[in-house]
Amino acid sequence: MIKKEISAGVIVYRHDEVTKERLYLLLHYAGGHWDLPKGKLEKGESFTQAALRELKEETGLTAVIKENFQEALEYMFSKTERGQKIKIDKKVIFFVGKASGKEVTISHEHIGFAWLTYTDSFNRLTYQNAQHILHIAHEFLEEEERFCDTAP
Repeated sequence: MIKKEISAGVIVYRHDEVTKERLYLLLHYAGGHWDLPKGKLEKGESFTQAALRELKEETGLTAVIKENFQEALEYMFSKTERGQKIKIDKKVIFFVGKASGKEVTISHEHIGFAWLTYTDSFNRLTYQNAQHILHIAHEFLEEEERFCDTAP
């Protein structure tokens, strides 16, 4: 049996007060992997609403979503539900958001978190598809900063 799931997430960042470097937030899951904040849509929610709700629930943070960035990630995995192994066809819609603060309060789903530079985030992420989506988001933000720096 294949079950479809749709989730939304935020690639959340902030700038270090001293170095001014952009830092990305990664969550450490109880299963041992490092990933981006995300979760399932609830009935009647838009992707953006779900992404921001999940960010708040998982980290205690709020963020301002950047316009013109929305990327989808799809993958398959297996899990056991009620003693039966099922395949999950998962689609996650990601946004980029600037964190309103830096103080993180992780949920029961996580065992840790880290604010890391792009390179360290890329290397810490467990899954290649998460690395790929982080790379796209990083390039988007780099381009946005180049454009803003050259604007009159």
